[in-house]
Amino acid sequence: MATTPTLFDFSLLALSPPGWGGVLLAGFVSSIQLAVGGYVFGLLIGIFGAFGKLYGGPIVRDLLEVYTTLIRAVPELVLILLLYYAGTDAVNQLLTLAGYGPIDINGLVAGIFVIAVVQGAYSTEVLRGAIKAVPGGEIEAARAYGMSPLKVLRRVTLPAMLPFAIPGLANLWLIATKDTALLAVVGFSELTLVTRQAAGATKAYFLFFCAAGVLYLALTLVSNVFIRIIEKHSRRGMPGPV
Repeated sequence: MATTPTLFDFSLLALSPPGWGGVLLAGFVSSIQLAVGGYVFGLLIGIFGAFGKLYGGPIVRDLLEVYTTLIRAVPELVLILLLYYAGTDAVNQLLTLAGYGPIDINGLVAGIFVIAVVQGAYSTEVLRGAIKAVPGGEIEAARAYGMSPLKVLRRVTLPAMLPFAIPGLANLWLIATKDTALLAVVGFSELTLVTRQAAGATKAYFLFFCAAGVLYLALTLVSNVFIRIIEKHSRRGMPGPV
């Protein structure tokens, strides 16, 4: 006769079967991969989007405005469902039109793409505001020295805007780690989905969801340490708060 597990039956968290600890850690690693990949590619989108909005032509600015407005207006869960299913279907239809057969798109790649598209819209606005906060005299001085636009971007604009951008970008990183949980609705085996599977199989819902919460909290605490180090490094030489 099956017995109901106790509230804190920690043997269920063992790394090897019949424990589910190894499965949870594998899901946690998948969540980190999704968050890092989506955040990095979203940041690249944000850099190009911010400069496009500030220095691009009217068409570029209008297209970017539509992109950021739509992404920020639609709930993220709806965006994930739309981009995950409709996006993969669109890719396969384009391949079919080009004379190629459909492909089975890797779930990790699709998940990173979805998070990157969402992160890119928010990163665009964060970086646009940070660039506008850079004193114009610094950029004019760099141009007066004969620096090319690319060198001005690399050696003046990006380093100068970093202190203004870090708080917003740090929040976006933490949001990216949480957004990975939404991919459970499309069946990707990240931490939230495997936690639900483990809890459903053992009926120890409280134990497993507490364990998942601890893993998410640990990721946030470690992230905060690195964020403070980066922020301190980026603000070296700058006056502190009054």
